[in-house]
Amino acid sequence: MAFNNLKYSTFDFKIDGGKTSVWADFEERVIDLNSSRETEAVRRFLSRFDLTFEAVDLDYTVAFYREDEIIATGSIAGEVFRNIAVAAHLQGEGLTAAVISHLMREAAGKGVYHYFVYTKPDTAVLFGSLGFNEIARVEPHVVLLEAGLGSIRDYCAELSTQAENLPAGPRAALVVNCNPFTLGHKAVIAKAAQENAAAIVMVVSTERSIFPFATRLRLVREGLAEYDNILLLPGGKYVISAATFPGYFTKGTATIDAQTRLDATVFARHIAPALKVTKRYVGEEPYCPVTRAYNQALNDILPQYGIAVKVMPRITFNGEAISASQVRELIRSEDWDRIKHLVPDTTYRYLVSEEAKPVIDKIKGSNARH
Repeated sequence: MAFNNLKYSTFDFKIDGGKTSVWADFEERVIDLNSSRETEAVRRFLSRFDLTFEAVDLDYTVAFYREDEIIATGSIAGEVFRNIAVAAHLQGEGLTAAVISHLMREAAGKGVYHYFVYTKPDTAVLFGSLGFNEIARVEPHVVLLEAGLGSIRDYCAELSTQAENLPAGPRAALVVNCNPFTLGHKAVIAKAAQENAAAIVMVVSTERSIFPFATRLRLVREGLAEYDNILLLPGGKYVISAATFPGYFTKGTATIDAQTRLDATVFARHIAPALKVTKRYVGEEPYCPVTRAYNQALNDILPQYGIAVKVMPRITFNGEAISASQVRELIRSEDWDRIKHLVPDTTYRYLVSEEAKPVIDKIKGSNARH
């Protein structure tokens, strides 16, 4: 068989000293994510709960079966527990705890001890009883919770330490992907550095972009070397990450509104106070609808927390706004003369180096958005 079956005649599970729930005659099956038959069964079950299921986005899925019918399921994608659902007639019997326990054991076996869960606001309390702590919510769409080793509190404490030696006065923040770093990015960051005592630039850490994170971080650092009031930080797992904002890296816009607002809320509630920033700078977005939606979410949410949002016009070359996607397109057509006008010298030198060759080849063979 393509999956592992674990058969039980009974199953006992106790939550925080509460009552023990018992079910008879069910199986746990590890779903083969390459099997259309198995994944379609999970997809049909999840459709009852208005949940989608894309096996390509997942690392692991388990389903609990009774008499060959799914009664509960859950999946793992990185550190995120997803698609957790229990048959309506068995809700309240402890099956959610059983699914979570199974996923934690599987994650621990792969060295993962920190977990995120998305859920709807009306079920957040259930995950709270399982040891998950709320990070942020966007009514009526979603709540993000976490459990395990590490927390947003620890993350923010580290941010505070990193920023404690910045010059006194107003601070601004920017979150950038820089895939790669362009003169457009540099112009927005320079403006923030000129208008504030300090600017804090957070580079998205998630490895879903063509340029690796380490390269993107380095190019930003090299491109901003002349500024002495800029602090450069990795975004980590709480800034436009696969946990807080998976829609940034995936196709489809059905959940973009909830996800952009969730990421903006995490920044406003936790990150901005830790860094003591009162402004967030963003570049005007003429091309990407996801980034446009994100800018709108920032405009809607951050002022509620006393954080101003400044949208900076994109600088242009030959009448066209400079963007990283434009640079990647020019790499595909090998228009190096034009690229030279769109990126700092440090970025250009990297792009034409032997070191960049694997990335250049990847760009030529891809049409990825980010």
